[in-house]
Amino acid sequence: MRKVGKQSIVFDNVYLKSSSAVVGPLEMQGPLAKYFDAHYDNLYCEKQNWEQAEMQLFTDALDIALVKGNLTPDEIDLIFAGDLNNQITVANYSLRDYSIPYVGVYGACSTSTLSLINGACLLDGGFGRYIMCATSSHNATSERQFRYPTEYGGQKPDSITFTVTGAGAGILTRQITDVRLTKATVGIVVDSGTTDSLDMGRSMAPAALQTLKAHLEDFQEDLNSFDLILTGDLSTYGAKTLKELAREFKIELGNNYHDCGMLVYDLDNQPVFAGGSGCACAAVVMYGYVVKQMLAGRLNKVLIIATGALLNPIMVAQKETIPGIAHAVVLERVK
Repeated sequence: MRKVGKQSIVFDNVYLKSSSAVVGPLEMQGPLAKYFDAHYDNLYCEKQNWEQAEMQLFTDALDIALVKGNLTPDEIDLIFAGDLNNQITVANYSLRDYSIPYVGVYGACSTSTLSLINGACLLDGGFGRYIMCATSSHNATSERQFRYPTEYGGQKPDSITFTVTGAGAGILTRQITDVRLTKATVGIVVDSGTTDSLDMGRSMAPAALQTLKAHLEDFQEDLNSFDLILTGDLSTYGAKTLKELAREFKIELGNNYHDCGMLVYDLDNQPVFAGGSGCACAAVVMYGYVVKQMLAGRLNKVLIIATGALLNPIMVAQKETIPGIAHAVVLERVK
């Protein structure tokens, strides 16, 4: 493991042992349904309230990743995990039932790649054999956390993104497997001056661009070296803004670029406004769709830039702007 440039890291020996993606009903009706490991038919996930429902999604993702990796909780040396709720409540409460050393992380909707970067650094540094990374989000818990409770029935503009109900988990190892985590770029906080919490896609686009530029510069890499470049949850408005901003720096995002928030749903036929968002947005696309496409030999090298809006309701009420951040990882198929 070594540092490259200002923001990036090369990993020598980090592989993905197993991964899992669990989703809610609307996600299972979307175009990526066959890539998910499990789903629920309603938002309650057989529980009494929204937070318990998200905890169920989170623990399902952990358990499925463990089963697929033929591992027990006792064999996991450490878990990095987080979610969107205050004090990363879902991860904290869910892990009461697992005797695994735990580090809570928060990167808003970039938590999926943030947890992978942390896990890869420790693993490549010689800490243990298996490190788990996990995150989750739930449409109803996120609405209550960042905007208005679902029951309020507030009017929503076209620019709003729809929080993905789901959870994703991955287990990293130094043992050679079919998928390797080779590189990462740690994002910096970028404030574009936006103040609209109903338009987080455009508020995160400058952070995505900063991380993309840093990654390409640090590694002297070309966009065409990737089979797929994915941003986390910019969705339609944010992805369009990213493309426009990138052109100013002579970066032309072409057919190999897409956004997880636009992949997870059928934007023309599902009531998801601008597309998907939330911690689970990049997580279920990465741990479900991307990994399974790599295992099938359809993708060889993928750059995943998960984005996060670093706001809370108090700061919004105080008329503060919305800073953004984006963390990137590169997954490669071992040939």
